[in-house]
Amino acid sequence: MPAGKIIITPQFRGPDNSGNGGYTCGRLASYINGPAEVTLKLPPPLNQALDVVQDPNGGAALMKGEQTIATAVPASIHLTIPDPPSYETALQAAGQHSMMEVHTYPGCFVCGPARKKADGLCIFAGRVENQDYVAAPWIPEQCFADESGVIRDEIVWAALDCPGAWAILARKLRPILLGRMAVEIMKPVKAGQVLVVTGWQIAEEGRKIETGTALFDENSDLCAKGRSIWIELK
Repeated sequence: MPAGKIIITPQFRGPDNSGNGGYTCGRLASYINGPAEVTLKLPPPLNQALDVVQDPNGGAALMKGEQTIATAVPASIHLTIPDPPSYETALQAAGQHSMMEVHTYPGCFVCGPARKKADGLCIFAGRVENQDYVAAPWIPEQCFADESGVIRDEIVWAALDCPGAWAILARKLRPILLGRMAVEIMKPVKAGQVLVVTGWQIAEEGRKIETGTALFDENSDLCAKGRSIWIELK
């Protein structure tokens, strides 16, 4: 029997017709105790009731009928994380973002230039001068928080998604899609808090590219970290 249902509304899209990868992964990860790794099998459809099926080993699957959209398992995330830039440096990096005019998915919930604050996250990660990573400032809106003002976990997952993509695209512009994402949230963040998101490329093998992302508070304390596999489209 399904353990629950997930509906991804168009607000949380990545491409025009499917859910943002990080947001979708975060929704499914809520059925896992602790840090989770989610693998996307198919584009997450919008406005459809998808079943969540849990297994005895602590994993979960997101299903559309007999089709598996995504799977999730408990995970341990090991990353070497670069020291974060200041908020001002991240703001400058975002302001110099040079690829928004050729953005493949302008309506993306996280990084789409067609979105407005409170409708999307408006996280525009750009290359930090003299560093091998991208960064962006982020001040989360109240509408993405729970009743206590803490930003919902799936929103944190989303915030850690696209900066990984831009870490790849800053090196070479090419079509990529999220294949797998693992996230650990160590410290809750609140609406209105001053934050910095960073992303960097770890490795590349064939069409698979691995990235790391991190979220820091105003004291440069690590709030969340992520590790992702991206697939370059043929």
